[in-house]
Amino acid sequence: MKKHIVCFGDSNTHGYYAATNGRFDETQRWCCLLQEKLGDGFLVIEEGLSGRTTCFTDPIHEGLNGLDYIYPCLMSHEPVDLLVIMLGTNDTKERFGSSAECIALGLKRLIAKAIATTDCWNGGKANILVVTPQNIDGRYRASDVGETMGDGCAEKSEKLAKEFAKIAQLMGCHYMDANQVITAPVNDIDYMHLTLEGHRQLAEALAEEIGEILE
Repeated sequence: MKKHIVCFGDSNTHGYYAATNGRFDETQRWCCLLQEKLGDGFLVIEEGLSGRTTCFTDPIHEGLNGLDYIYPCLMSHEPVDLLVIMLGTNDTKERFGSSAECIALGLKRLIAKAIATTDCWNGGKANILVVTPQNIDGRYRASDVGETMGDGCAEKSEKLAKEFAKIAQLMGCHYMDANQVITAPVNDIDYMHLTLEGHRQLAEALAEEIGEILE
């Protein structure tokens, strides 16, 4: 059986393409590129949902609380060899009123629930890679999404790497900071989504990291 890798994230895992308000295609999204690089012995499962948070319920849009969905997600794709979590961007929205430290506690809750979903894990032991998303550029505030995102998002996103690294270590997870492997800037439309080059760079880094984790 192939090794199952579940990529659990938000619009940057879904492959949102800001220029068209659509989606990058299967030759462009990082999950698809990761599949290509890892090869036939792996099954990379895209579980990206635009607007998804770690554990916060959005008062405007339903179904975006990652904590509510992680159990059925993992059980749908069992046996799971690795869960990749890349969330936090949407948690910075002003309407959630949450600091970077509290967003990290939301990640901790999500990880704890994933670990507790014991029946999904191949071999019975959780295996999780936490990825801090690429930082939001402060210029987002003047973009079309600036008012709905609200104030302070870029500042909070810049603090996530430090806080997420602490949580990953505490919870026994592997860790990667996308800001350390992606040199391409975020797009110049909303200033928070990956570009084509960003998707490519993230896929390359993850392929190397996951190859070591699942060797």
